[in-house]
Amino acid sequence: MLDINSFTVLNNGVKMPWLGFGTYKIEYEESSVDYIKTALKVGYRHLDTAAVYGNEPIVGKAVKESGIPRNEIFITSKVWNNKHGYDKTLKAFEDTLKRLDTDYLDLYLIHWPKTLNKETWKALEKLYKDGRVRAIGVSNFKVHHLEEILEDCEIVPMVNQVEYHPQFPQTEVHEFCKKNKIQLESWGPLMQGKIFDIPLMKELSLKYGKTISQIALRWDLQMGVVTIPKSINENRIKENCDLYDFEISKEDMKKIESLNTGVRIGHDPDTITF
Repeated sequence: MLDINSFTVLNNGVKMPWLGFGTYKIEYEESSVDYIKTALKVGYRHLDTAAVYGNEPIVGKAVKESGIPRNEIFITSKVWNNKHGYDKTLKAFEDTLKRLDTDYLDLYLIHWPKTLNKETWKALEKLYKDGRVRAIGVSNFKVHHLEEILEDCEIVPMVNQVEYHPQFPQTEVHEFCKKNKIQLESWGPLMQGKIFDIPLMKELSLKYGKTISQIALRWDLQMGVVTIPKSINENRIKENCDLYDFEISKEDMKKIESLNTGVRIGHDPDTITF
């Protein structure tokens, strides 16, 4: 991973940037367009949004106003829980394209596992085969959810986006994904701010002369995990992509791995009620 343009190659040959810009909780308002344009200006070429975030229109507007050709930007969105099922998913996808003002997506994900996973996945397979989306995948899927999809799918998911950080690295899920050539992607890489309170991360920040955020994000990348930090602060947006002039030693990588407590920051996919 030499720079922000470095990419992983998904199991269908599509190139996905290792580093992306997350838009969760970036509100749908005019000023928010500038946060996304700033990210694009400093070099991000991977934007992650979702129908439920309510900000697909500003993501699309930022892409248009950036002047960067659409085919140089990797855009991900997700189908929400109340749109599961074959026909509903196809309609949800069309609505997402309209809001983003684009005619295709680079990656479309099932946002959370629900009872209609297989029917929803069939819809994603159709969208992929029809050329409407370059890659398809899932989000927040545990091993048993992935096994359910793999039982009779035509197309193996290309990506599984999950909560992933030093406290909760999801080793079992990661190993399963590697075995099945499914790229793991991290949301919440900074533990919703809790990463800054961990003594080891402070220690490594001083050792490497990098911020705690940079240590955590570089750890993700060296673990072979795509990561999508989010910020609305211009300095932090720049800081979060300054990850390519240092490397964490194997010894320190293992120290960070030892922070695993198995405790989630977010919801457990097996018990969600939304």
